[in-house]
Amino acid sequence: MKNILIVGGTSGLGWATANQLANRTEVNKVYIIGRTLHDEIRNSKIQFYAHNVLMNNMDYSEKFSDVDTLIITIGGGRVAKFDNLSRKEIDLQVDLNYKCVVSILKQFYERIMGQEVFKVAVISSIAGMLNSPLFSVYAASKAAISSLIESINVELEMNDTNNRILDVRPGHIPGTRFANNKEIDTHPAQELAIEVIEALENDKTLLIPNYDNVYKSVIDRNNENSHEFGINSYEYKIEKKRITDKPQIKIGYMSGTFDLFHIGHLNMLKKAKQYCDYLVVGVHKDASHKNKTVFIPLEERMEIVKSIEYVDEVIVSLPEDSDVRNIIPYNYLFVGSDYKGTERFKKYEKQFSGIDDVEIIYFPYTQSTSSTQLRNAINSDIDKR
Repeated sequence: MKNILIVGGTSGLGWATANQLANRTEVNKVYIIGRTLHDEIRNSKIQFYAHNVLMNNMDYSEKFSDVDTLIITIGGGRVAKFDNLSRKEIDLQVDLNYKCVVSILKQFYERIMGQEVFKVAVISSIAGMLNSPLFSVYAASKAAISSLIESINVELEMNDTNNRILDVRPGHIPGTRFANNKEIDTHPAQELAIEVIEALENDKTLLIPNYDNVYKSVIDRNNENSHEFGINSYEYKIEKKRITDKPQIKIGYMSGTFDLFHIGHLNMLKKAKQYCDYLVVGVHKDASHKNKTVFIPLEERMEIVKSIEYVDEVIVSLPEDSDVRNIIPYNYLFVGSDYKGTERFKKYEKQFSGIDDVEIIYFPYTQSTSSTQLRNAINSDIDKR
């Protein structure tokens, strides 16, 4: 393993694995992909690429053509009753835990099928092997990945390649969550990272950490009476107050007129989606706040924005972006850097200063086609007639 790509390597197990590998003399590069980096890169071998894996617009295999090892650690879910999960949260879990993983594997599959050594590990979950009430969608999507890997490994064997995919099925890993910027014990994740690397080196196809000490008996109890195991699991989670009512979805909000839609608009929406799971866009009724007129009616502008792949929901904007948070509890408010320092956004910054889960993201201004340029060109043409 000389050049490694870790998808989802910006925190927890992925980050621990990246650092373990980067400390090896035989390793040249460790590429990690994630939305945001939770820690400082201290090893020059590690290269970070900011990317939201839910945006299906990257050819991983072409971009990282030099890698000989692929480790996929992405995934997410929460302990909750099924009726407490929104449709968008269900879609997110299925997309993140299953569809994104399948897509990435497919992009590298020609190399996985080849005769040259190509190591692959995917982090699924022990939950996918068990009756997992209050963890239903997460467990089901992880079970699907495990089933996929098992089937693909047979196909690889029948295609006369020695390459296989390692399915890692951990239970809870302490030290894989960052909570309120408090120091946490990251050693469990580091220990598991070492196990994953050793399993890859030994060409294993299945790794269940703590199998003998913990999970063998758990799996046996489930297999003996899955229904009874499920009842006990349900009661245990209720008793220990493991249920979380708050969706684990990062929501972003951006507002704009979006008149004479152009590449600058598209780039802003793409950047916004980079940060969040669910992007809501507010479209202004008109441009009176800028003392300008619009060329395209509101309904048509909303339909144009709605058709963009990065946008999940479109609403009519409110006069104040801060008021939208009373309707849509967004975590990010996106705006161009030319608004930074204005009275309006100074007010927003003050309003949000005492709220932990909301942040204003200022996108730097980039030179490109603008609505003003297009409007001036149109007006100039009209004046000449």
